[in-house]
Amino acid sequence: MSSEIFLNGDVYFGNVKGMIPHGRGKYTWSDGTVYEGSWVEGKMTGVGRITWSSEASYEGDFSGGYLDGFGTLTNPDGSTYIGSWRLNIQHGFGRRQYSNSDVYDGSWKGGVHEGSGKYAWGNGDMYIGNWKAGSMCGRGVMKWLNGDLFDGYWSNGYRHGSGVYRFADGSYYFGMWTKGLKDGQGTFYPAGSTHPSSRRLGKKKVLVTPSSSFRSESLKDRTRSIGRSLSDKFSISGFFRDSGQISSKRTSLAEEWSIGDSAREFSAFDKTDTLSHTSDEGGSEVDDNSTVVCEREYVQGVLINERTKNNAGLLDKKEQPRKFQMKEVKKRSFADLFEGNKSYYLMLNLQLGIRYTVGKITPVPTREVRYSDFGERARIRMYFPKKGSQLTPSHSSIDFYWKDYCPMVFRNLREMFKLDAAEYMMSICGDDGLRELSSPGKSGSLFYLSHDDRFVIKTLRTSELKVLLKMLPSYYKHVEAHDNTLITKFYGLHEITLRGGKKVQFVVMGNMFYTELRIHRRYDLKGSYQGRSTNKDDIEEGTTLKDLDLAYDFHMDKSLRDALFKQISLDCKFLESQRIIDYSLLLGLHFRAPEHLKTLLEPPDAFHRPEKAPADDGTICHLDRSIPPKGLLLVTHEPNSVNTAPGPHSRGSTLRAFSVGDKEVDLLLPGTGRLRVQLGVNMPAQANHKVSQDVSGSTEVELFEVYDVVLYLGIIDILQEYNVRKKIEHAYKSVRHDPMSISVADPKFYSKRFFNFLEKAFPADTDT
Repeated sequence: MSSEIFLNGDVYFGNVKGMIPHGRGKYTWSDGTVYEGSWVEGKMTGVGRITWSSEASYEGDFSGGYLDGFGTLTNPDGSTYIGSWRLNIQHGFGRRQYSNSDVYDGSWKGGVHEGSGKYAWGNGDMYIGNWKAGSMCGRGVMKWLNGDLFDGYWSNGYRHGSGVYRFADGSYYFGMWTKGLKDGQGTFYPAGSTHPSSRRLGKKKVLVTPSSSFRSESLKDRTRSIGRSLSDKFSISGFFRDSGQISSKRTSLAEEWSIGDSAREFSAFDKTDTLSHTSDEGGSEVDDNSTVVCEREYVQGVLINERTKNNAGLLDKKEQPRKFQMKEVKKRSFADLFEGNKSYYLMLNLQLGIRYTVGKITPVPTREVRYSDFGERARIRMYFPKKGSQLTPSHSSIDFYWKDYCPMVFRNLREMFKLDAAEYMMSICGDDGLRELSSPGKSGSLFYLSHDDRFVIKTLRTSELKVLLKMLPSYYKHVEAHDNTLITKFYGLHEITLRGGKKVQFVVMGNMFYTELRIHRRYDLKGSYQGRSTNKDDIEEGTTLKDLDLAYDFHMDKSLRDALFKQISLDCKFLESQRIIDYSLLLGLHFRAPEHLKTLLEPPDAFHRPEKAPADDGTICHLDRSIPPKGLLLVTHEPNSVNTAPGPHSRGSTLRAFSVGDKEVDLLLPGTGRLRVQLGVNMPAQANHKVSQDVSGSTEVELFEVYDVVLYLGIIDILQEYNVRKKIEHAYKSVRHDPMSISVADPKFYSKRFFNFLEKAFPADTDT
C-alpha cells in the first residue's frame, strides 16, 4: 500500500505497480470526485464506485477506465439507472427510474431506448412494445389510466400504420394512422358488438392487456459519441509518460453524458398531434346499445367519408384477394416469412440467383446491346447444389437450376433507369427479406414486395414469359427513346427449376406506389365496363377499385395534363404495335386534408347519431363543401430543396407547369415536405366528387365535393397478347354482352377506348 499526494492536489491511496495504481485503491481528485475500487495498470478496471462533485454516483463494473458491464447510476435529482453499460453508455438491458416517477424497463442501444421495453408514466399510463432511437417504433400497446388502449404500429413516437383503439366502455375502432392521426379507412364497433379483430392486425389476435412479449427489431447501431471519455479522465499512464503526475480533469460523467429527463426524451407525447399521456380519442363514439357500425375514411385526421352498416353484415364479409393489397404482416426476416412452405424455397432461390447473376454481369464493361443479347437463348444458366460448388455458395435451400434471361439487356435497362446494382441486390437480397402481396386477379400469380417497397416480384405464366421475350427488343427501344414512359419498368427476368422439373418464372418490376405518402385509394382502370365494379361490402383498406368505382374526375394544370396525355398516346401506340391488350392504368390517390378544415379532426358526436349524415352535425353544416382546398402548392423547382428522391419506377425529367410560367416545378405539401414532380410521380390534381345518380336510401356520405390529391400512376399488365385464344374469348363474350363494354377486344379498339376513357377521367379545363 502506498499514499501519493500530487502537485495539483489529487490524492491516491492504495496498491501500485511500479509507479501506477494497480489492485485496490482510492483516488480523490482536487474537485472532490472520488473513485474507490479496482485498478489495472493505471485504469479503473473491475468493480468500483465513483462519486462526482455534482453528487452523482456510479457503482458497478469498470473496464479500461470506462463504465462497462453492469452497474447503478444515481443522479442528484433522484433518478437512477440499473443495468448494462458499454463504454460509458447505457447499452443492453436496464431499468431507469426518472425523477418524475416515470420508469422504463427494457433494451438500450447507444444510450437510448432501442428494442423491446416497457415505459410506465407516473400518472398510470403505460406502453409496452418496440423502440427505435429512443422513440416508440414497431408493434406496441399503449394503455391509459382511464382504461383506453391502443394496440398497433408506431413510428418515431407516433401511431403509424394499422391498429385498434379500444375504449374503456368496450367499443373499438379498427383503422389506419399516419403520424398520430387517423388516415385511411377504418371501422367503429360499439360496445358489446362482435368484431373481426383477428382480421385487422395481420390475422393476429388483438392484444387487450399490456402484458405480452414483443420481438425486438433488427436495428442499426446509433452509438452516441462522448466529448471526452472517462479513460482520458482517469487514465494516469499519460501522466507518467509526460509530466510525472496524475492529470486532473474537472469534467464529470454527468457533464460529459447528457442524461436528460423523461419529459424531454418523450417530448413527442406533449404534442397535440401525437399520442399524449391522456387519451385523445374523446371516449366512445356511438351509443353502447347501437347495432350499427360506421365505416369511415380519414385524411390526415379529417373525416371525409362515412358509411353506416349493420354489424352482422360486416361479420359475414368474405376475405377476397385484392390487387396489390399488402397482407398485414409484421416485417420479418426472410426465413421467418416463408419457412414451412414452398414460397420460402422459391424466394431464397431467387435471392441466391439474383445475387449471383447481377454480381457476374456488373463487372462486364458497358456496351450497346446486340441482336444476340435478346431471345430465349440469351441466358445464364447455373446449378446451385445445396452443398455449394466452385462457382456457387452453399445454402440452406434445396438444389435448383437458375436461369437468367437476357442479362446484358436487363443490366443496361437498370442503368438506363438509374438503378445502382448494389442497391438493387441489397433491396431484394438483403436480410430483411420480402413481403407477400395477395394475388391481384384471375392469373393466380404470386406477388412479393421488397423490404423497402421499391420492387415488385411477380410469377409469370409460360405464355407471359414468351410475350415478354418477344417484345423485349421493341420495349428496349421504346423506353430508351422515351424517358417519361408510363409503362411498367422491368429489371430482370428469371426462371427457377426445382427438383422434379417444376419451373417457376419471375419478373422484377418497379413499384409504382413507392412513396412516403399514404395511398388512400387505388384504381385499376381499363376503359371497359363489363364486370368492372367492386362490391361495396368487400371494400377494405388497400382494395384496388375498378372503372365503375371511380367517383371522381381529375383537373390538372394544363401543361401537366398535356405532358401526361402525350405520353399515354405514345405508350398506347407502342402496345398496339405489339398486339397487346388487357393492360390497365394503375392509379393511386393521396388525399390532402384541406388546411382550413384541419381543426375539425373529428365531429365529436358523429358516432352518437350514425343514422344521420355527418353534414347535419352543427360542426360541419356551416362549411361550403365546394371550397377548393389548399392542401398543396406548385412552386418553382429547386433541386437542393427537394427532400425525397424519385423512385425506381421513374427516371423522367421534372415537369413544367402552365400555372407557374411554364417553369419546372416542385410540389409543396404543408407539414410534409417538398417533392419533385415527374410524369406519373407526385402529380398534383384537384379531384371533384361526382354525385351518384341513385342516392335515395344511401347510407354513405361524402363530406366534401373537392379534394386536393397527389397522383401516382403507370400502365401495367402489358404481357397479354391478342392471340387466337383471346379472339375466341372475344367472340364468345360478344354474344352475351355488349361488344363495346367487354375487356377483351382488338388491340386498336382497346387502345382507343382506353385513351378515351382516361380523357373523360382527366377532363381538360376550358378556362386554361
